[in-house]
Amino acid sequence: MHVTHLSLADFRSYARVEVPLDPGVTAFVGPNGQGKTNLVEAVGYLATLGSHRVSSDAPLVRMGAERAIIRGAVTQGERQQLVELELNPGKANRARINRSSQVRPRDVLGIVRTVLFAPEDLALVKGDPGERRRFLDELITARSPRMAAVRSDYDRVLKQRNTLLKTAALARRHGGRQMDLSTLDVWDQHLARAGAELLAQRLDLIGALQPLADKAYEQLAPGGGPLALEYRGSAGQAMASAASREELYGVLLEALGEARKGEIERGVTLVGPHRDDLVLKLGQLPAKGYASHGESWSYALALRLASYDLLRAEGNEPVLVLDDVFAELDARRRERLAELVAPGEQVLVTAAVDDDVPGVLVGARYAVSGGTVQKVAS
Repeated sequence: MHVTHLSLADFRSYARVEVPLDPGVTAFVGPNGQGKTNLVEAVGYLATLGSHRVSSDAPLVRMGAERAIIRGAVTQGERQQLVELELNPGKANRARINRSSQVRPRDVLGIVRTVLFAPEDLALVKGDPGERRRFLDELITARSPRMAAVRSDYDRVLKQRNTLLKTAALARRHGGRQMDLSTLDVWDQHLARAGAELLAQRLDLIGALQPLADKAYEQLAPGGGPLALEYRGSAGQAMASAASREELYGVLLEALGEARKGEIERGVTLVGPHRDDLVLKLGQLPAKGYASHGESWSYALALRLASYDLLRAEGNEPVLVLDDVFAELDARRRERLAELVAPGEQVLVTAAVDDDVPGVLVGARYAVSGGTVQKVAS
């Protein structure tokens, strides 16, 4: 699968831009702040309905504009599709496939798949649990686009449950009358049902990623492993022995019941996938706090390479996006990473200067400056 054309209107710094793309390597080169990352960010948005740089859509719309448009023409084998997303901050976004009638934005998931390497990846190892949860959930959605609906259901139920708990906590603190919390039983069931599906997908993903990440780390840093990916669930040890979604549902439901007193006191849901973490170990120690800067980079890159290998093995090779990542790496890791990604069907690279693009990544070059994207003759 590869993107053959990218069209942007009022997206980030671009009033309008058209960029034809070919298979193989394409490098966008230009000084920082000129818009090269905006291009690959748009490709990533087509794949995930989100940005790797910001958490909301508002910064993605060019100043003074009401909305932004991202269009991507995609080829997979003999099949060609045109995906269009209209970003409307504060309102519902819109989507079209092949210029047909409007579809839900999440219906476009799976048409474009990407694996992104970026400086922000260091947060996978050194950052908060939310970074690792996002990594897992974006990857399970890339594997199974229907999971977007499950994640949305879980978030909706969690919000409703938290609202009820917060109201009960405030009433209790201010001496108000005791609230009827019988509806919590219903919300517990909904949360446990969606949470069990999300947990099952995360656990399956970790099992599939483990050998691939270990292999990738050995390629990047020979002799530096092994790696271990361990899921730390807020539902406790009982989760480890759950062998099915029904058993996970039961474990979550029981854990919610046990935590209810504390949740009412604090006014927040304390159990569920939103409180879990992926513990990354290097040898016997957690990478966070113990791994060196170089080891942390190798770990983060290994997770991304493992993601790429997994998606490719499942039949739909993703677009590889390397956003200003080579400038962050030492010479050895830079060359090794370049060698590993060079055979990809489509590799999009951003760099401040040509020298930041390793020589093995031979392909098209675009000069990006002042909102213009100009192909450079080879």
